[in-house]
Amino acid sequence: MTQQVPQVPPTETALTGVRNFRDVGGLPTTDGRRTAFGRLYRSGHLAHATAEDAAFLSGLGLHTVFDFRNSADHRLDGYDIELTGVRNVSIPLSDPADGAEFWRLVRDGNIEQLRSILANGKGTERMLHMYRATIVDRTAEHSRVLHALAEDSVPALMHCAAGKDRAGLSIAVSLLAVGVEREAIEADYLKSNDPHRRYKVKRTDMSETGMSPEVMELLNPLFGAQSSYLAAAFTAIDETWGSTDRYLSEGLGVSPQTRERLRERLLDQG
Repeated sequence: MTQQVPQVPPTETALTGVRNFRDVGGLPTTDGRRTAFGRLYRSGHLAHATAEDAAFLSGLGLHTVFDFRNSADHRLDGYDIELTGVRNVSIPLSDPADGAEFWRLVRDGNIEQLRSILANGKGTERMLHMYRATIVDRTAEHSRVLHALAEDSVPALMHCAAGKDRAGLSIAVSLLAVGVEREAIEADYLKSNDPHRRYKVKRTDMSETGMSPEVMELLNPLFGAQSSYLAAAFTAIDETWGSTDRYLSEGLGVSPQTRERLRERLLDQG
């Protein structure tokens, strides 16, 4: 049975220019412990953060902000604001040339073009493939993240553009490494569907026609969080490595000692 994810502390605030922000604390592990609050955060990009947002983020005592966007994302949304005393680490989890024409059509295409690339389950299948590929093909990047967290990067904030896919997978990998239950990881992941968290879709044509109900339905698989996406990632782990432990040790090169340091940094020690 899926366990309920505890509500985040009441001190957490809704940010104005940063979507999908939350503390990944309070999640149960398989050995009865929980992730600690104030250690690991996730969000969408920080490029549009307001002065008030920046003041709140600066007050979190962050050591590192991990940005999983690529150069195309930076051109579209801009670079993160700078937070005093915080290290910014760029680890692109996608190639800007991969699917460039696809994403151009998402932004600029008419209804016929959108139907051709997204209708009849094509949008969902693209996302399933992306989740599987990010797990199987991006082991070096995820290894780098875990080793950084174990060494000196906590408290950390992880983000991509929407804070759902690339950041969602990196958060999932980090939580798996400290033994968080898959059901709890999924429950946190699905919170990206909350209306106030969802990525604001931007298209060249923002008129009623360009943002019609049919257009939004076609785009929904790309901008919504679905259980099947995360399940595809977990299945890729099981089919490729046989278990989470082997994925971490053989796929990501994470030693038992590093996993113990991660648990010390990310789990409640009480």
